Amino acid sequence: MAAEFEKENPGIKVKPIYTGTYQDSITKALTAVKSGEPPVTSILLSTDMFTLIDEDAITPFDDFIKTDADKAWLASFFPGFMENSQTGGKTWGIPFQRSTIVLYYNKELFKEAGLDPNRPPQNWKEQVEYAQKLTKRDASGKVTQWGLQIPSSGFPYWLFQALAIQAGTNLMNATGTQTYYDRPEVIEGLTYWVCLLYTSPSPRDRTRSRMPSSA
Repeated sequence: MAAEFEKENPGIKVKPIYTGTYQDSITKALTAVKSGEPPVTSILLSTDMFTLIDEDAITPFDDFIKTDADKAWLASFFPGFMENSQTGGKTWGIPFQRSTIVLYYNKELFKEAGLDPNRPPQNWKEQVEYAQKLTKRDASGKVTQWGLQIPSSGFPYWLFQALAIQAGTNLMNATGTQTYYDRPEVIEGLTYWVCLLYTSPSPRDRTRSRMPSSA
């Protein structure tokens, strides 16, 4: 990629540096900033945006968007991917290798459980009901196949956020100055996740109109 860029832009030299995981990369980027030799660009998590702003380690792209072609380029990105790249009326990051949470399901296992393989669950209540039918146990009662997994390792806040948004709110405000962990919707999302250990989607057995993102 760097070689291609240099070929198209002969006046610019690029020195790509692999910095490891996202956690390693943000540490190294901030260390470089403190040393007075910051990287020109870095591939970091969008959730690092507020940290970078607070550390005065980042410059908004808006200052470099001059021509109509520049503006068209900036406007070409999917709006949903730009939401956590922008704050305070400025664009601080550009979407790259973005990921989104999705629900995977096995149609063959659906058939085995007597479920319609062409109809995934439509709400939280159905998701639990399907999961119960898909869960298998041996003669001793030990689970040999779980019907659903929403991982709590890796980047659990990401999946937690999806449940909170499904319930009706985000985990924080758009400016990154206030969290909403005590809001009923956030508590409901977390309660649903925890209650997957049991047999009911939540103490109130709520049915949501749409499926929460899960993996």
